[in-house]
Amino acid sequence: MANTFHQIYIHIIFSVKARQHLLPKSKKTELHKYIAAVINNNNCKPILINSMPDHIHIFVGLHPSVSISTLVKDIKLATNQLINKRKWIRGKFAWQKGFGVFSYSHSHIDRVYKYIENQEKHHTKQSFQKEYISFLKKFKIEYDSNYVFDIEEE
Repeated sequence: MANTFHQIYIHIIFSVKARQHLLPKSKKTELHKYIAAVINNNNCKPILINSMPDHIHIFVGLHPSVSISTLVKDIKLATNQLINKRKWIRGKFAWQKGFGVFSYSHSHIDRVYKYIENQEKHHTKQSFQKEYISFLKKFKIEYDSNYVFDIEEE
């Protein structure tokens, strides 16, 4: 796309199915590198990835030719396969359906970066559920609390 200039920054958040604490801390670096490769393969720029045992934050420079839904689907599919193939957990790993995505301007990059970087410290004070709801409220996104988290078991 010659002469196409863009500056699109998005913060993606999604959780492990039923918000189970299944992402091993010992595999964070490997998981994050793998996700960065998926993002790069989608012609986007990984800025920062950080995960907690039950959810993940991904900060991306989005290419305008890429659908956010496709990017998230590719990340989830690839990481499901990675985690299950390498047997990081007992049983079958899966991400929760859906995701949250929030856009930021260039002037917010440092603030978002620091927020994602400090997830472990942040979650000593606030649960993932409260954090996620606060994002929805901050961005004035209407939601039904009955459908924010997929807690059904398959």
